[in-house]
Amino acid sequence: MKIKEKIALIDAALGTQYPSPKSELHYSSPFQMLVATILAAQATDKRVNVITVELFSRCPDAESMSRIELDELKTIIRSINYYNNKAKNILAASRMLMESYNGEVPSTREELESLPGVGRKTANIVLSNAFGQPVMAVDTHVHRVANRIGLVKTEKPRETEDALIAAIPAELVINFHHYLVLHGRYTCKARKPLCQQCPILPACDYENKAI
Repeated sequence: MKIKEKIALIDAALGTQYPSPKSELHYSSPFQMLVATILAAQATDKRVNVITVELFSRCPDAESMSRIELDELKTIIRSINYYNNKAKNILAASRMLMESYNGEVPSTREELESLPGVGRKTANIVLSNAFGQPVMAVDTHVHRVANRIGLVKTEKPRETEDALIAAIPAELVINFHHYLVLHGRYTCKARKPLCQQCPILPACDYENKAI
């Protein structure tokens, strides 16, 4: 099956399964999306959503977050992996936002990547979810699923990003990111993909698919 045909099948099938795809992180502003994404590195969205209930009630924006004491921030997020470094980065990023961006999260990748704790994947997640830009954030799900089903043949996340952006029409990129994440999280799992439940099986090139 050609790539364009795969994309059309995936869009139809997963668009039906996930008619309004979106991030499973809870947020109400670009700043909260940024913080939640920093926290989500090496952690589940579910765990992050538990933590941010208290965190965002106390520090809903960059101004309030920039004034919190580091030890207090660590206490709030200490149940998350790597909470020490994440607390330092969140505090430093919040202060940088106040000093350089009037407390607003910038909407370019270059500016986002200048913030502490923000790499390309985090920047892309914020750009896509908070600003609606057609960029492809590549996490482990996106990289695994895209290669497993044969949308791309890549080894590194940046290669996957570039290949997906080249193949997927711009107007579908945002939804496709969510499709690949959700499909990888709930159906095309790393160790035991649920092939018998897969709505895009005809488009899949996985040699070991269980059918």
